[in-house]
Amino acid sequence: MQQLVEYIVRAIVDEPEAVQVSPMERSGMTVYQVEVAQSDLGQVIGRGGRTADALRVVVDTAAKKRNIHATIDIIS
Repeated sequence: MQQLVEYIVRAIVDEPEAVQVSPMERSGMTVYQVEVAQSDLGQVIGRGGRTADALRVVVDTAAKKRNIHATIDIIS
């Protein structure tokens, strides 16, 4: 799952080497904290949060296929 998140986010940003994804457990759910360069933050969030929402849908769908609960948090 972490590799999926890294792959998608690195494809979106201008500085893929700055992308870091760290999994953590919160309330029985795996939360992938996505850290990107400050200049790429807008690209990952998208206009009105649409890109971030789409990424969350992809992660949630992939997680459900594995019978787990997962989401992402975007941090700068």
